[in-house]
Amino acid sequence: MALYHFSEDPTITLFEPHIAKTSAIQDESLVWAIDEWHAPMYFAPRDCPRACFWAGEKTTAEDRERWLHGLEPRFVMVVESGWLERIRETKLFRYVMPEEPFASMGHEGGHFTSHERVTPLSVEPVGDLLTAISAAGVELRITPRLGPMWRRVWKDSTLKFSGTRLRNAVGYPDEFD
Repeated sequence: MALYHFSEDPTITLFEPHIAKTSAIQDESLVWAIDEWHAPMYFAPRDCPRACFWAGEKTTAEDRERWLHGLEPRFVMVVESGWLERIRETKLFRYVMPEEPFASMGHEGGHFTSHERVTPLSVEPVGDLLTAISAAGVELRITPRLGPMWRRVWKDSTLKFSGTRLRNAVGYPDEFD
């Protein structure tokens, strides 16, 4: 299984466990990685709010048609229009991580964590992020505001989903509950 970490810093030689400044629920020091299937969720600037969703085994035909329009993308990534220029300009790097000492977080978002220091196996530039998203079979949607759509996805649909940096979105938190 391939595991990755994405960063705008190409000079990291050792990942130290830490408590993420962005986590509202994690209170332990960890190193984070993402599996290969979910990795394109991180083809964006670190602080870019994004909502991703995809069909799962329990997704209804109605939700497939409503949200995926009869298509079968790997997943749909939705970002706010105010981030488009930063997505175009960001230089992002993919760190290849060893499987050990990571363990799955046990949910469908593809996240893995380690309590130990981790030395990456290699690092490489992702390249143009819009091209990378497209090449990964991800459908990119751009909207002025994520909140109204996100609320419908997680409250009213049968889709699988993952949201990243949503607190940076226009209208957060009022439009997200």
